[in-house]
Amino acid sequence: MYKLLLCWRYLRTRYLALACVVSVMLGVATLIVVNSVMSGFSTKLRDRLHALLSDIVIETQDLRGFADPEGKMARIMSDPFLKEHIVAMAPSMEIFAIIKYDAGIWGPRTRTVRVVGVDPKSRSRIGGFKEHLVLANQNHTEPSFELSAEAKRRYEMREKLQSDIREMERLQKERERLAAADGPSLPAPTPFPAIKDLKTPRGAIVGHLIATMRPRDPETKKVKDFTVLDYGDEIEVITIGGQKPNPVQDRFVVVDQFKSEMSEYDNNFVYVPLDHLQHLRTMEDRVTTIHISIKDFSVAKEVKERLQYMFELDGLHVNTWEDLQGALLSAISIEKGILNILLFLIVAVAGFGILAIFTMIVSEKTRDIGILKALGASNGGVMKIFMGYGLLLGVVGSVLGSSLGLSLAIWINNVEQFLTQLTGQEVFNRETYYFKEIPIDIQPGMVVMVNLGTILIATMFSVLPALRAALLHPVQALRYE
Repeated sequence: MYKLLLCWRYLRTRYLALACVVSVMLGVATLIVVNSVMSGFSTKLRDRLHALLSDIVIETQDLRGFADPEGKMARIMSDPFLKEHIVAMAPSMEIFAIIKYDAGIWGPRTRTVRVVGVDPKSRSRIGGFKEHLVLANQNHTEPSFELSAEAKRRYEMREKLQSDIREMERLQKERERLAAADGPSLPAPTPFPAIKDLKTPRGAIVGHLIATMRPRDPETKKVKDFTVLDYGDEIEVITIGGQKPNPVQDRFVVVDQFKSEMSEYDNNFVYVPLDHLQHLRTMEDRVTTIHISIKDFSVAKEVKERLQYMFELDGLHVNTWEDLQGALLSAISIEKGILNILLFLIVAVAGFGILAIFTMIVSEKTRDIGILKALGASNGGVMKIFMGYGLLLGVVGSVLGSSLGLSLAIWINNVEQFLTQLTGQEVFNRETYYFKEIPIDIQPGMVVMVNLGTILIATMFSVLPALRAALLHPVQALRYE
């Protein structure tokens, strides 16, 4: 009992011990906040990537793709093991292309994109497509490349306006020519084409960041989206043919936007009807990818191996979504591990502080240690006093640090807004990360491990001073008192 009373007395009366407690507290709080933020980014990124990519992908590196996708999917479903685990499949064609469009006040735009030919119904069964369509989700309709009534009206009015402008330019040139030749009066103008005679191009779904510009307001310093490709606007797609590497092009009308909140996809992807892209590239009945959704991702490795064996002679590659994004996921994991090691040095610094303070206490309390041992305290009892003191510093610092860290993690977005207002600089750039707020994922296991590690370090750094105090001989300790 006397050991606990002495530890508590030293903790309350030694102000240097307070510095150790604060060091431990800040180290624990920093570890919890950083781990929670990084886990939040990692978890949200994994969830979004998995939602955008199918569980398993069969693909080819050949731009010409592979033939007979329906036959290959039927072959897959004829396997009893695969049939049991596969939920849905969807073929698609993916190719790099150039698109041209009018961005309004920003002028004509030309940019490289990835054009993906899909069947909306089969692709929606895989997941990661229907959920990110802006207009379809607003109107609660099934995904389609058909123009809505409003989009069709806007397209027809724009085409009619352009036709009128072209006709006026033609008439003006005719007037100028006749005036120069001093010829007969101008004949009656040709009637404008009726709206019903206009041929509407096929629909396309463009990425949200393609259809919008994100300038920064000079006054508020905030980013605001301005639509430059509205529903019914026209884009021109230029790509290469499949059988011959000749450029091919066609016009499409924007029918929807794809908004996944992943800039890599929203800034680069354009979806068009699969059959039309096959016809445009003269690649009928050929695709570049088959997306597969399975019931339980825990068996993805076995399904992948079975598919790889089935299509090994066809030169096709089979990968899970984690294989396709392995480099990114590994980089995040490595970065998180290295950062944890570096941040744990903060706790190690607190440990060295405990070592220095305890060494000083042993020197100051030599007389008290001698009296305790003369009164019958054992070497083990004296050692337990100092180790218990280190343990108590670690526990108190960990509890306070956990409270501070969890509070900061929970209210991190409020803290970010306060710092932004205080400094006038945006701490969390939403234009860069494309997240509405800082993602947080507090893992109880991580909090427990940080606390246990901190308490262990605090206790270990108190062992050497405790051992020195325990080995003091009472006669030598009292000789010069």
